[in-house]
Amino acid sequence: MKKLAKLIALSFTLLLGGEAAIAKCNAKFLNPITEVCWDCIFPISIGAIRVLNKRPDTSNPSLPVCLCPGVPPRIGLAIGLWEPARLTDVANEAGCFVNMGFKADLGLFSIGKSSVTSQDGDQTGSKWQSHYYYYPLISWLGTVVDGLCLESTAFDIAYISEFDPLWQDAELNTLINPEAILFANPIAQAACSADCVATSSGNLPMDSLFWCNGCQGGMYPIQGDSNAHYGGIQASETVTAKMIARQHRLGLARTTSSSGSALCTPSVSPIIKKSQYRLQVTRPRAKTSGRYACGPLGSSTQFVDSMREFPYKGESFGWLMWRKRNCCAL
Repeated sequence: MKKLAKLIALSFTLLLGGEAAIAKCNAKFLNPITEVCWDCIFPISIGAIRVLNKRPDTSNPSLPVCLCPGVPPRIGLAIGLWEPARLTDVANEAGCFVNMGFKADLGLFSIGKSSVTSQDGDQTGSKWQSHYYYYPLISWLGTVVDGLCLESTAFDIAYISEFDPLWQDAELNTLINPEAILFANPIAQAACSADCVATSSGNLPMDSLFWCNGCQGGMYPIQGDSNAHYGGIQASETVTAKMIARQHRLGLARTTSSSGSALCTPSVSPIIKKSQYRLQVTRPRAKTSGRYACGPLGSSTQFVDSMREFPYKGESFGWLMWRKRNCCAL
């Protein structure tokens, strides 16, 4: 009887331990000084001249002087830089604000957890919740540039997927991306291999292949799914790219890298311009240095994902979005 009692007690202990182990919200507030890859701000350009040109860069104005319309017209310097502009959480349970360091009870919206789906024992895809933040870090610090280059947007939570009924429903999501039907074929998806080669060989993604997310496959549908799950870093990068594309479609993201009108005012763009974005992983462990610290959209994650996904405390992810900004600084 004593052995039976011990066996029952041990069984309850294991059950309780297993119940506790399902907690996956590894939220921790992002330190803007020590957990940001400040090397990713380069290259900085004045006109066509680049400083520390060791990462791929978009095209810049050929002349250092720029002119913005107005009365009178405004004359300034054509400056280009990569700025930390947005944050995303990619969480496998509702209400987990990974980069902000807290978990919120969203009531009815907190029901259910995202998970990896399987077919015949193989992992095929995964579903995630995501949050999108305005994060104008350069403006907070008041460094590098001023005038028109400073973004006036304050820190804010711009999008919470738990409140969006389209986020995890591919059929309803066609309301905002009906063109997804055009790219749901083998020929369109095969073209994405060229985008993968480009982003993984030191170049920027191909904007002409806007339906592709490089080595992560297709960009559509722009919702909270990773169609091919090979690991948490890869899947969360896919969801982050789709989140950025979704913000462009909803009018909450702009084209900021251009030698034309975007120098004076960022332009509305319902189709994502992939080449103006880099992604830096921040959670569970931030990547703050090295060549692969902030890879182009769609680049391979094989040099980033080592030791960044682990049970219980490393199963939700955060990303910092670096955005190319061309502006006419006064």
